[in-house]
Amino acid sequence: MYESYWDLQEKPFENTPDPRFLFQDPHTAEVFARLQYAITGNRGAALLTGESGCGKTLLTRALLQELEADKTEIGLLPTPTQTADGFLREVLYQLGEEDPAGDRTQVIHKIHEILFDHHSRGIQTVLVVEEGQHIEDESLLEEIRLLLNFQLNDAFLVTLLLVGQPQLAERIRSFVPLDQRIAARTVLAPLGPEETSDYIAHRLQVAGRVEPIFSADAIELVYQYSGGIPRKVNNICDIALLIGSSRKLTDLDADWMARLIQSEQGNGP
Repeated sequence: MYESYWDLQEKPFENTPDPRFLFQDPHTAEVFARLQYAITGNRGAALLTGESGCGKTLLTRALLQELEADKTEIGLLPTPTQTADGFLREVLYQLGEEDPAGDRTQVIHKIHEILFDHHSRGIQTVLVVEEGQHIEDESLLEEIRLLLNFQLNDAFLVTLLLVGQPQLAERIRSFVPLDQRIAARTVLAPLGPEETSDYIAHRLQVAGRVEPIFSADAIELVYQYSGGIPRKVNNICDIALLIGSSRKLTDLDADWMARLIQSEQGNGP
């Protein structure tokens, strides 16, 4: 819509988990490395938490993309608000069983059978539990813990990546049997002022633009408005590019950005 005006090949600030747009400042790079080690090293369970909009889903997708497709089976488990039994059936479904019938014992046996088969063929099974902050039932935490019992003397049959907002870390800490099995704990923090500037430049470059569009002072206002939350940075920068193109601006300075932010906050024209 505004791409050609700004000499972009695509929109740079979409809130979609496209691994190409992952920005790795030193903090994010450390989080990525620790989780990558936990997954590729088959460490059992890892935890990734962060405030809403900090980029957990994007980082997770980038991690999974690094895994060898022919040697990895990946299951993405949606918001785990269902019962413990429903969770196990969803695990089985993600492992390829389209009709996971049977009672709980049969489901568990089938999960173990599939995991062992994967391991015997040199395939690593990775299960990602998303939106984990919605877990409220302790029995669901127990089922997650029990999945880690699927192991041989020298290897786990499944690797779990638990992802959610900070409440997830609190719930896991209060459930000691699972807490003791977390091999890597990581927190994705908001960007700082310099990282916000580098983040914007990175996204513009991936989208095909090397020359800056936003002035340094405008970026400082973006940081103050967003608190360094990538989703909020994306939202304000996207609308800035749209409106800026409609007004035939050649760049986006602080005065103009201040008026835009006021308008977005309902405090301006």
